[in-house]
Amino acid sequence: MQILAARLVDLDLTASEINVLANLADGRGRTISELGAAAGTRPTTLTSVLDRLERRGHITRGARPGDRRVVVIELTASGRLAAGTIRQTLAELEERALADLPAESIAGFHIVLRALAEVSA
Repeated sequence: MQILAARLVDLDLTASEINVLANLADGRGRTISELGAAAGTRPTTLTSVLDRLERRGHITRGARPGDRRVVVIELTASGRLAAGTIRQTLAELEERALADLPAESIAGFHIVLRALAEVSA
């Protein structure tokens, strides 16, 4: 995250804010609990991150249709721009990191990542 934050210094975001925006980059709204699980962030930390992102106009918090108790986090236009920049930078870093590795090593790496994701779900 520190390397990514250094690459994205012009966005003036913390590593936690970058993490949240990256997890929203697909454009799908998330509940706070879904976003916390995806970002690996405690609810108390996530609340302050969301407060900052909302003040900066990158996200909105709204009620889920049919259940006003559930808060859904969505990107605004500026949030989509920032998330797109984050996603592109992540892809570039991944490409550079994996460029010299054989295909079978990358495939093995992806298998390990999937296994870790399954265990943590």
